[in-house]
Amino acid sequence: MSSFSRLVRFVARDGQTYYGDAILPAGTTDISKARQARIIQGDIFRTHRVTDEVTDIRLLLSPLALSETGTLRCLGLNYSLHAKESNMPEPKYPVLFYKPRTSSAGPSDPIPVSAMAQQYEGLDYECELVVVIGKRGRDISESDALNYVLGYAVGNDVSHRDWQIKLGGGQWSHGKGFDGWAPYGPGIVSPSVIPDPQKLRIWTKVNGEMRQDESTADMIFDVGKAIALLSQGVTLMPGDLIFTGTPSGVGMGQKPKPIWLMDGDVVEVGLENVGTW
Repeated sequence: MSSFSRLVRFVARDGQTYYGDAILPAGTTDISKARQARIIQGDIFRTHRVTDEVTDIRLLLSPLALSETGTLRCLGLNYSLHAKESNMPEPKYPVLFYKPRTSSAGPSDPIPVSAMAQQYEGLDYECELVVVIGKRGRDISESDALNYVLGYAVGNDVSHRDWQIKLGGGQWSHGKGFDGWAPYGPGIVSPSVIPDPQKLRIWTKVNGEMRQDESTADMIFDVGKAIALLSQGVTLMPGDLIFTGTPSGVGMGQKPKPIWLMDGDVVEVGLENVGTW
């Protein structure tokens, strides 16, 4: 499906925005360390090619433009240890909620907190493996599911626990769907680079302190199963994003009491073979 290895969307030194295939410095697999990319021409979901034209990266943007971003589907309680820290049983079926396209953002964007979300405490972080769908599919089998993947990124499912649980009537999207609350990046890594998404270390640091540090192997519903289940009777489209759930260690689960995010906190999420931001 893809001819790129590590897709990035970026502002170059000429001020123009391009799609490119990131050129990584020797000894790293972190896209955020890339300072140059080979420009991509064509439709990234269909016919495109990686050219020999190399340009400098000035600023990494969200991997997909808003106009090319589809539905944001998110799984809740999809890691065994996270379900345990939340004092909830492991789900038998995926816990699904949605975010609007306007919640998508890039790796260098500050997270805005609207006045509504500032009225109560409960601002939280959730590092997540993000699956980017690359082609249209419905009623996809689990065995064929990974063939519909354009690539993988790492995201932050920013959440407001009071609006998610106490104030929104249990409607999770209300506490998770504010503008800019689904940032992801630093790029999209091809399945040719990550053939097995269930063997990746994933983590979050807050102000330099490690809060989450786990493996995607702890997922209850792995990527293939999630795609298959979410596509039953529902058409997945190119540009759809699936946030696959967060591991243990969220602010809500800290002991002896929750530790919420505050204005000015620096949140860094990372995924093995993808990068950090």
